Order: sequence, then C-alpha cells, then structure tokens
Amino acid sequence: MRKIDCNAISEAVARLVIEANVFLPDDVLKALERGEREEESAVGKDIFRQIIKNNEIAASEGMPVCQDTGMAVIFVEIGNEVYIEGDLEKAINDGVRMGYRDGCLRKSIVNDPIKRVNTGDNTPAVIHYRFVRADHLKITVAPKGGGSENMSLVKMLKPADGKEGVRRLVLETVRAAGANPCPPIIVGIGLGGNFEKAALLAKEALLRPLDDRNPDPDIAAFEESLLEDINKLGIGPQGLGGRITALACKINTYPCHIASLPVGININCHVARHKSIEL
Repeated sequence: MRKIDCNAISEAVARLVIEANVFLPDDVLKALERGEREEESAVGKDIFRQIIKNNEIAASEGMPVCQDTGMAVIFVEIGNEVYIEGDLEKAINDGVRMGYRDGCLRKSIVNDPIKRVNTGDNTPAVIHYRFVRADHLKITVAPKGGGSENMSLVKMLKPADGKEGVRRLVLETVRAAGANPCPPIIVGIGLGGNFEKAALLAKEALLRPLDDRNPDPDIAAFEESLLEDINKLGIGPQGLGGRITALACKINTYPCHIASLPVGININCHVARHKSIEL
C-alpha cells in the first residue's frame, strides 16, 4: 500500500493548472499546423498562423494561451493500492486555488448560478473520480472555457433515430454554435449510458489524443465521417468561413437502456487544455 500525502497532491494540481493554461499538448499543436496547411481560405490560413503564433508567445512568456482560463475540471484515477493521507477533495481544491493565484490566472467561478458572486480563487473545481487496480494516483487537469462549454448539450434521442439521428444532432449543434466556441473546434461525443453519463463520456472524449483511432472500427469510421461533414459546413476558423471548422471529432460509448439513445456533445475551442501526472 502506497501512501500519498495531500500536500503533494495540492502542489501537483497547482503545477498542472498553470502548465495546462500555458502549454498546449503536442497533438493539438500538430493539428493546428496541419490545419494551416490544409485550409484553403486565405483569411482562414492567416487565422491559423495567428493562433499558432499566440501559442508560441504564451509558451515563451509563461502566459495563458487564452484569457478565459476556464473552470477547473479534474479527473482523478485512484489505485486500490493507494492510501490518501488527508482530505483528497480539499487537497485538490487547495491546489486549484494555489495554481490560479500563483499563475495569475483569471478567476471565473461564481458561488451561485443566480446570485453570481465571484469566489475569488476559481474554486470549487468539478472533480470526477475513478477507481482502478493500480498503485498510483493519476490526476488530469482540464480547464474548460465558458464560450465552448455554452455550446454543448445532452439530448435523449429515440433508439429508432440511430446513427443518422446522431449525425443530424451533431451537425445542428455545430451549425448553431457557429463562431461562438472559437473554431477550429474539437467535438467530443458521448453515446450511451444515461442522461449524466452521456455528458461525462463527451467530456472524456475531449481528453483523447487527436490523432488516435477509436478501437471499434465502426465508431472510428463514424468519427471520420462526422468530421468530414462538420468541415463541409463552411464555418471555418473563427467563424469567418473556410474548410477547417473542426480539428477532430471523438466519440466515446457506453451500454444503455433499450428505450434510450443518450447523446452528449461537448464542444471544445482550439485551446484544448489538459495535463496529467501520476503520483
């Protein structure tokens, strides 16, 4: 049994919060570079170049890639051979508080959806726990901005709607989003489970490497065809028209009830931030 002190967890979360907001993952950077090469619109190409330059400046200056430094979404994978010394949830929120303070990151969380008083430290985080057979604690920090999150949805389709019903819903959602989520976007889709599971599946899909393939060949083909259809919408970079509206489309699935076809669609802007560590 490995013991992990909560102070170490707080320090790790604080570091991840800052790094995730400053440095984009390599797969996202490569997708942006590929988008610049493949974009046919002159305006679109110029936008891609500006996005890439912005990322370079952020990394070199240690500044956030975007002024919206997001709500802190934390995925925690807890091994059954790990003993946490202290209050895990408090330790995570302490880390978020330290990271947003020390990194001079914008605090965007209000204490109540109606009263809307800023908490002043970007807490509380949204935390998802998963238990596995292992001797480690894995923490993934995925700050999520409001603009793209606002364009997301969960809808309960009928089983008879099938794959084409899912396709129509995805295309309608992306078309309605337009320029609001700062395209080029990444589309995470959750199919199955129930109402809340579909949303979580969609969020988790956004953590997948952009160049991977779904292990199910049918779902992998569906991802590719959806991406092709999304990029035919002509929304383009920053909504100003062009060939590349989305960098990737990722689908995660889960078994569901015979009467249901839950669909979660979680849209991410091109600032697809996530950073992980194992303790």
